[in-house]
Amino acid sequence: MDFKDLNKEQLLGVLEDFAKNWLAHDGLWFQSVERNHDMKTAIQYDTETWEKFTVIEAKRIMKRHNIAENSGLDGLKKALGFRLYAAINKQAIKNETENSFEFYMIECRVQTARTRKKMPLFPCKEVGIVEYTGFAKTIDPRIKTEVICCPPDLEAGENFYCGWKFSIDK
Repeated sequence: MDFKDLNKEQLLGVLEDFAKNWLAHDGLWFQSVERNHDMKTAIQYDTETWEKFTVIEAKRIMKRHNIAENSGLDGLKKALGFRLYAAINKQAIKNETENSFEFYMIECRVQTARTRKKMPLFPCKEVGIVEYTGFAKTIDPRIKTEVICCPPDLEAGENFYCGWKFSIDK
């Protein structure tokens, strides 16, 4: 069978499977390093990997979806919707102004899987800062990225897993 022969519903299913498989591989790789070394080493390697991957992902999204360089917050909002895990995580954009918006990961398959396995939440703040900053700066170097809240700083009862504020000076 060829992908061109699939209908829209089938293609969306394939996209979801691809995203889940990619995330499963990423998680298994991370857990292997965590188990065989320690969390600090796993985060170090994960950070180094995300520093490069986030730029590759952003550039491919920009090319595929005609998002111009230096396209500001509008370009970033559009690009965030096409990230691979956007197909499997629930995310939201809130508190938009002319110069900023907040981005929240409402449901996160990484954290859900760790909770299901009775593992502590992945303290993703350090990796997330590199990931989201690099992604945003690839879209437009003028964009500033701030963490709102992210494990290990997540408070009990929060209705999201991580939150990021993106802003740009006009």
